[in-house]
Amino acid sequence: MSRWKLLAGAVAAAVAVGALVPASALAHGLVGRADLPVPGWLFGWAAAIVLIVSFVALATLWPRPRLQEPVRHELFRLPSAVVGACGLIGVALFALVVYAGFEGTKEATQNLAPNLIYVHFWVGFVVVSVLFGDVFRAFNPWLAVGRAGAWVAGRLSRGRLRAPLAYPESWGRWPAALGVLGFAWLELCYVNKADPGILAELSLGYFGFQLVAMSLFGVETWSRRGDAFGVLFNLYSRLSPFERREGTVYARVPLSGAPPYPLLPGTVALLAVAIGTTTFDGLSNGPVWASINPHLQSFFGDLGAGLSGRVELSATIGLLSCVLLVGAFYLLGVRGMESAGEGHQARELAGRFVHTLIPIAFAYALAHYFSLLIYQGQSVRFLVSDPLGDGSNFFGTANATIDYGIISGSGIWYVQVGALVCGHVAGLVLAHDRAVALYRSGRDAVRSQYWMLVVMVGFTSLGLWLLSAVNGTG
Repeated sequence: MSRWKLLAGAVAAAVAVGALVPASALAHGLVGRADLPVPGWLFGWAAAIVLIVSFVALATLWPRPRLQEPVRHELFRLPSAVVGACGLIGVALFALVVYAGFEGTKEATQNLAPNLIYVHFWVGFVVVSVLFGDVFRAFNPWLAVGRAGAWVAGRLSRGRLRAPLAYPESWGRWPAALGVLGFAWLELCYVNKADPGILAELSLGYFGFQLVAMSLFGVETWSRRGDAFGVLFNLYSRLSPFERREGTVYARVPLSGAPPYPLLPGTVALLAVAIGTTTFDGLSNGPVWASINPHLQSFFGDLGAGLSGRVELSATIGLLSCVLLVGAFYLLGVRGMESAGEGHQARELAGRFVHTLIPIAFAYALAHYFSLLIYQGQSVRFLVSDPLGDGSNFFGTANATIDYGIISGSGIWYVQVGALVCGHVAGLVLAHDRAVALYRSGRDAVRSQYWMLVVMVGFTSLGLWLLSAVNGTG
């Protein structure tokens, strides 16, 4: 393919993304945070140029796959006692959350449970997983109890114990995808999402469900396929430069853990849920949803729904619509890749390229939740001293406050935009590397990536628009 044609297509895509991210939208993006340090339109065009230049550079300078088989370098052995201690810490923290939920104050901001669940667990482990690998697996409380139970049962049966049921191959990662969607519904749709007592009940219910599932299908099998949080945090850990395998910690090239991600049913749905739920979280704080939501609530009210029911049903429609929109957009791009030739069908391509969405999912999560993590994450300093909100001061930090000057509004904006751009460039890198490994012809590989460029430009535009539309919320 002529490089001039390649450049022409790149310029056209840049114009498209510039048009999709209008200056008027970006200009009001940080109301209540800070004025933009540079004109908003400049961010949109800069992001487009970075994506286009990355695409052209990959097409011309990356002729062979480099990430399909990760090269690992052994760092150190992790003693089993350390893993066991991490599991005990995880169980203790889980017990503390449940106890605080049941026995502590019902004021969500003064109770440890909501903060640990929504900030440090739901958001914090996403960042930790990308930085340090699948740390959650070591601290996973239900996995620790499940392993302990399996060890005891194995000793009693003298090693003859087997899982009573075979995990259906058709299930793949569908249970995990549905579990993540359920938690997102709790966070984004349920009106009593911050009630500590309800959170404690749901936590215990999830814990018990995981133990039952592990006893039926096997501890390791279920934890790697069915456990929503175990699967999700492992997904993000594929981007990390660190990996733990059979008690040994390895270093590897960042992103190289994503291409070998096992192809299982439900993986596309899992990534669509991860991106779509964050999309709705941003959308629900902006003017577009503010104009749609009253009409939806009125519709459900006419059907007889109460006030809480209207809110939850309306939000549920928005949440599901965002997930379906993200999945449809990705599959549309994959459908277009069929035209590159060599007989690859959309169904095959959807599975082979789904790992390219992992850095986009992380970029959306970091961009949207960064301010929540950096500010509300500080709450643990006073909540750990007074976990029940009853006036205790176990560690002398109960009177600590949140330092909102730790980072400026401009700094938050730079982190958010940087996360979106870097995440989408990483997605392009993974897509190009898979294309040159999959297609025999370099020309066909580049042609296929026109469609992935469209997908990345679309997700970048959506992410920037969501940031611009959130009027001062995290």
